[in-house]
Amino acid sequence: MTSLPPCPTAGFSLKPVLPGEKVVLRPFTADDAPAMARILDDAEVRTFTGSSGSFDEARPRSWYGSRKDQDDRLDLAVVDRASGALVGEVVLHEWDEPNQNCAFRTLIGAAGRGRGLGTEAVRLIVGHGFERLGLHRILLGVYAFNPRARRVYEKVGFVAEGTEREALLHEGEWIDAVRMSLLKREWAAHRGHPGR
Repeated sequence: MTSLPPCPTAGFSLKPVLPGEKVVLRPFTADDAPAMARILDDAEVRTFTGSSGSFDEARPRSWYGSRKDQDDRLDLAVVDRASGALVGEVVLHEWDEPNQNCAFRTLIGAAGRGRGLGTEAVRLIVGHGFERLGLHRILLGVYAFNPRARRVYEKVGFVAEGTEREALLHEGEWIDAVRMSLLKREWAAHRGHPGR
């Protein structure tokens, strides 16, 4: 694939469909609000994203209905190919244009866990970021009490850079966050399969 020039307006304004073997990443619509409201209300999602409060359908409808109009970020729905169900999201955001960096986040609801859907979704969006958007570095944060997510990121090639100490107060305990990143040259060497 040829790289587009690193430009958020050109790259993030295009909302692609990215097909994989297990998942399809596609643009959000307002009709995704009920499924996303359920996913966002999942206890594990709330814990590992540090979210509080509850989500009625109105807020997700407004948020997900507006994702197609954003030219400074890329939010895509993660759809399970086997069932056709929406199981989560992947997001490239916080574009740092001078340094060609972008932050990444994801969440997968209960229906999408334990089958490799999240791993494939991460590979698809990260590959798009490097190969189509021309990113140099993609970074993320993962809470220390979420080893499953950290394993997924490591499987795709993200490398731990450091620890943000006591970044989250959860049920009276301070939780560290691990900062991780992946560079374009690393992606080019292993395409999301380090150690192969």
